[in-house]
Amino acid sequence: MAFCNIQPRTHWMQTPGSTANCPPGLEYLTQINHLFVCQCFDLLEVFSPFETNKTYDVMNNQGQRLYFAEEKSNCFIRHLCGPSRPFTMTIYDNVGCDVITLHKALRWSCCWSNCCLQKLKVEAPPGEIIGYVYQYYHPFLPMFKITNENKENLMKIRGPCVVSSCLKDLNFNLLSLDEEMIIGKISNQWIGFMRELFTNTNKFGIQFPFDLDVRIKALLLGASFLIWTTCILNSGHKSQPEKSYQTLLALSFASPQQN
Repeated sequence: MAFCNIQPRTHWMQTPGSTANCPPGLEYLTQINHLFVCQCFDLLEVFSPFETNKTYDVMNNQGQRLYFAEEKSNCFIRHLCGPSRPFTMTIYDNVGCDVITLHKALRWSCCWSNCCLQKLKVEAPPGEIIGYVYQYYHPFLPMFKITNENKENLMKIRGPCVVSSCLKDLNFNLLSLDEEMIIGKISNQWIGFMRELFTNTNKFGIQFPFDLDVRIKALLLGASFLIWTTCILNSGHKSQPEKSYQTLLALSFASPQQN
C-alpha cells in the first residue's frame, strides 16, 4: 500500500517544532503522554484465506493521528511462518516521510534456545540505528531487554508466567536493569470472550515516564510490536489470531514506582 493511497480516518496532529537532540520525526513523542496504535481493518482477510501486510494508525489521546505504520513482508513467508515471520515495519509521519523503521528477524516461538530468541532492530530515521529489543532466556517467563545502538542495556521487560490465559489482562513490566524498580508496563486488556470472538479487538497499554528520551519511547513502541507477535499471537491468547481484527495499543507515560 502506497502512503499516498491512505484514506485518512482521523485528523493529523499538528506538526511540532524542531527539538534539539531529537531525531527528525520523533518530535511528536516529546509532547504527549498517550499513544494509541490501532490495527487497520482489512476486508480482504475477512472473506478470503489470504493474510495481508498489517497496517496501523498511531494516535494521541485526542484521536489525532501522529503516524501511520505499514508492515512489509513476503506473502509466502507470512503463510509459512505466521506470527513468527520476519518483517520490516515502516512508520510514516503526516507528510509521508518514513521516520521509524522496525526490522524483526526470523525466529520461532521458543525460549529454550538462544538461536530462537526474538530480536528487533529499530532505526530512527531509517538507516540510523537507535537500539535493539532482545528476548533472552528465562525458564518460566518471557523476558526482553532494551539496548541502545551500542547494545548497552537500558531496561528490561518481564512478562507474566502464563501468557496464554484469556481470563485476565496480561502485564509486561518495564524494569530497571537491577529489576528492583518498575518503570512502567505494557499491558494487554482482555475484553471478554464473546466480544473478542465477534470483533477480534485487543487493547494494549504502555506506561512509562513522560520525560523519557524519545529514542527510548521509539524503542518501546517497537517492543510492543515484538511482544504482540512473539507472546500474544503465538500463545493463542486471541481467537483466530491476526484474522479480521482491530488492535488497539494504548501507550501512556507515568512516573516510576518501586517494585
